[in-house]
Amino acid sequence: MDLKLTPEMEAFREEVRGFLADHQADYAPGVGAERPREAALAWQRLLIAHGYAARTIPKAYGGYGAEPDILKARIITEEFNRAGAPRGFANQGISMLVPTLLEMGTEEQKSRWIGPTLRGEVVWCQGYSEPGAGSDLASLQTKAVEDGDDFLIQGSKIWTSTAAQADMIFCLVRTEPDAPKHDGISYLLFSMKTPGIEVRPLKTMTGSAEFNEVFFTDVRVPKSAVVGGRGRGWFVANATLKHERGMLGDPNATEARLGNLIELMKTETVDGRRLIEDPVFLDRLMALQSRVLSMKFNGLRTVTSALRGEAPGMAGLVVKLQGCELNHQIAALAIDALGELGVLYEDGPHLRAKGSWQWNYMFDLGLIIGGGTAQIQKNIISERGLGMPREPKLAKA
Repeated sequence: MDLKLTPEMEAFREEVRGFLADHQADYAPGVGAERPREAALAWQRLLIAHGYAARTIPKAYGGYGAEPDILKARIITEEFNRAGAPRGFANQGISMLVPTLLEMGTEEQKSRWIGPTLRGEVVWCQGYSEPGAGSDLASLQTKAVEDGDDFLIQGSKIWTSTAAQADMIFCLVRTEPDAPKHDGISYLLFSMKTPGIEVRPLKTMTGSAEFNEVFFTDVRVPKSAVVGGRGRGWFVANATLKHERGMLGDPNATEARLGNLIELMKTETVDGRRLIEDPVFLDRLMALQSRVLSMKFNGLRTVTSALRGEAPGMAGLVVKLQGCELNHQIAALAIDALGELGVLYEDGPHLRAKGSWQWNYMFDLGLIIGGGTAQIQKNIISERGLGMPREPKLAKA
């Protein structure tokens, strides 16, 4: 691939820079697990209108409708990072459900849900893991029993991000109890306001409740809520998991975080000397920077494969593992660079970046486990990427 920019691409870069300069007063990032505020929703709508979010989603479904272009996507990322401007929303609905619906949803499902989801008007959560079905997700026991044109759902989910804030859920349930465990699952969309749903927050070491338990008691859901066909939920779920791994290991977000770390090390001093001039800290920074660059170019490789309709192979399998571990290590260097200030939390006059480095350090440790543990990811890489034999299963007693 020739990555040299043509005059057309240089003009596009100036266009992006002009947009960012003209709209600095409109910058409004989404905030963690909270529902987006009106300013963030307005910024998201503005980004979609100019093609800086939902760029390749068809206009018919609420996107911008542009043709895929790797260089233009790269320019947008570079200029937003340079300006410190918030990118479009990246969440379970937009980053995981929308591409799944584009691939496998009915026309009615795509028309009804993609537009409001892209604009941030509908917030989603993911009903996958259960107390007895985490790494072995196909062992899930939440069941859906037929009742006329509906299902009645019984069971529970755990580690459900944003369940307390969500309007909707995409949920795996067992609809065919006599089928093999991978074949008896269906993928449903339904409202979190449906009678019979109870949400209990789970507080983590960040001090916040980013995750939740969700309980279902006689929750009535129409059969039309199935995505991809009844009993085909495992196939649909794996498509969603692929997009989840891409979201959690997004090299663009990691590159932006590295930029923030570099700025921190340029401004923080010890005995009047900037930390970026300290050879020990600089050596650690350069090691992280080299890995971020590797992730960046690996990301270009996966995008190229997608445009060609090819499977990304090993390039796609390493994204989640490497991205989540690298994000945690970047936050760890920031904590170390802050010295005694790195142990501060919640609020105080000496807190840097509103405590985001401390929060990221703790939360990202959880993401190394969430979305498929590092150990599970390594098994996937070894078996699917390197062709190594599967781990032997213990014989049943």
